[in-house]
Amino acid sequence: MRCPSCGYAESKVVDSRPSEDGASIRRRRECLDCGRRFTTYERLGDNPLVIVKSDGSSEAYNREKLFRGVLIACAKRPISSEQVTSLIDDIEAELRNDMKNEIKSKDLGNMVLARLRKLDDVAYVRFASVYKDFQNIEEFATALEGLD
Repeated sequence: MRCPSCGYAESKVVDSRPSEDGASIRRRRECLDCGRRFTTYERLGDNPLVIVKSDGSSEAYNREKLFRGVLIACAKRPISSEQVTSLIDDIEAELRNDMKNEIKSKDLGNMVLARLRKLDDVAYVRFASVYKDFQNIEEFATALEGLD
């Protein structure tokens, strides 16, 4: 594992423990060159998930891309990054349990919206406005009416 600070290729594991969700291993590492410590996560490798977009094209599922999108929707809201991580872990667990190799981007977006709706109304509307490509105030009003 390369050190994120100096790029040295070798490090030693200082501490290792299961993550809270039990789906990954959290490892604290120390660079053998500069001595800096950093954290890595080890996840079970399984069949890659493919996202089928609305135009018919497809791309590999990218957890970080989904995390960024949800995090942006949750900006300046009382939602921790741990809650966002848990939300994404929950989605990934559901997809693994369904044994699907492909999912439509629309279905993935709906899964996020369903969980954000339970978590925070403002984050839900923010995510929906980008995901559903709101073009006018009436579309926002319709989304807000559905929150009651």
